[in-house]
Parts: sequence; structure tokens; C-alpha cells
Amino acid sequence: MASVLVVEDDQFVRSALIRHLTEASHTVRSVGTALEALREVAHHRFDVVILDLGLPDLDGSEALKMLRGITDVPVIIATARDDETEIVRLLNDGADDYLTKPFSPEHLSARMAAVLRRARSSTAAEPPSRLLKVGGLAIDPLRRQAELDGSRLDLTRREFDLLTFLAGRPGVVVARRELLAEVWQQSYGDDQTIDVHLSWLRRKLGETAARPRYLHTLRGVGVKLEPPGPEGGAA
Repeated sequence: MASVLVVEDDQFVRSALIRHLTEASHTVRSVGTALEALREVAHHRFDVVILDLGLPDLDGSEALKMLRGITDVPVIIATARDDETEIVRLLNDGADDYLTKPFSPEHLSARMAAVLRRARSSTAAEPPSRLLKVGGLAIDPLRRQAELDGSRLDLTRREFDLLTFLAGRPGVVVARRELLAEVWQQSYGDDQTIDVHLSWLRRKLGETAARPRYLHTLRGVGVKLEPPGPEGGAA
């Protein structure tokens, strides 16, 4: 059972979501505007937020950014928009998953279960106690802090988890399927999610896919993290 906040201004859709989630034994609160959602999150603890994008007072993508400023609660976007560029932007802005309307109750349940598994696994897992060092990267899993050449990296939760997982296996090529299973706690999924987070990690590490320093993608195989060579490339 989970505590769920439904942010949806369409009364018909909102009622259907509340009914389905309640029948699944979840505790549900619901609001119809972004500002109400921010107030709810500030005063109550939720396990997951289901966020509609077409809100009357504020676009849902802006609401997502504001939510990310005050909470790390998993957010599933519910949207009628199916533009790939928009979906990538939402993932970049901190969404944990998305559903394109119309979707079935079973589809929602499956996505919620996956997001909740990832969140609970991240909370319950005992992080490694040792400091991870790869080249100029220093990662403290207990404090959830990472530095590059002595400068603090501003990473999202998922970026930190991905970097830590790869840094614990320096020089080892990790298959995308393993990343989905270990970092996202999913047995299946879209490679786009991994690509988005790798792209943002590369930016924060001061590199690109064309000119990698730490993160190297082997097409059709996987990803590895290793220290730069003497010329700034792979060792």
C-alpha cells in the first residue's frame, strides 16, 4: 500500500484514478492545481505523485521543476502529449516515469509498482561504506556526495545512483539490461531513459558522447566508466 497524490484537473479522470487506486488499497489525496499540489507535498508525506501536465494554473512541467525543488518523491507524469522531445525534457527535469493518456488501470499499477520498488530499494539498500575513486572522481555513497577534481557535482538522485553503480565497477562494461535492473529496479524498459541520464552525467563531467573522458558507450554492448588517459581520453 502506498500514499499517492493525484494531481489532475479533469474531474472524470481524477475520479477514475482515485477509484482505481483506492480499490488497490492505496491511500489517495487529490488536487486539481499545481499550487495545491505544492502545498500538499509541503505538508504531507507521499510515496508517489501522479502529475497531469495540463493544469489550469501552471503547466505541469513547471510544476515538476518546483516539486523537485522541495521533495525527492517519485513523480509519474500522466500526459496526453506523446512528443519524444517533451518526454525527454520531462525525464531531464526529474520525472521518474511517464504514462501517455489514455492508459489502463493495469498499466498504471505496473508503472507505480516499478517506481515504488526503485524508491524503496534505494532507501533500504545499504550503501557501500568506502569512498569510490576513479581518476579525478571521488564519490561518497554514505553522504551521497560526488566531486570531480575537487569540485562538488550537483547530481539528481538517479544520476548519483547511476554514477555510483558504474564507479563501483571501473573499466567494466555494464549492459543496459543490468543498469535497468540494478539502478532503476526494472526488468525491462526503454533505453531512452538510460540515454537521458548518461547525457546529463556527461555534461556534468565536462564531456560529450563524441569526446568521452569517463563515460564510454559501446554500441550494442553497454556502458563503462574509467579514468581518462594521459591525453584526456580513455585509459
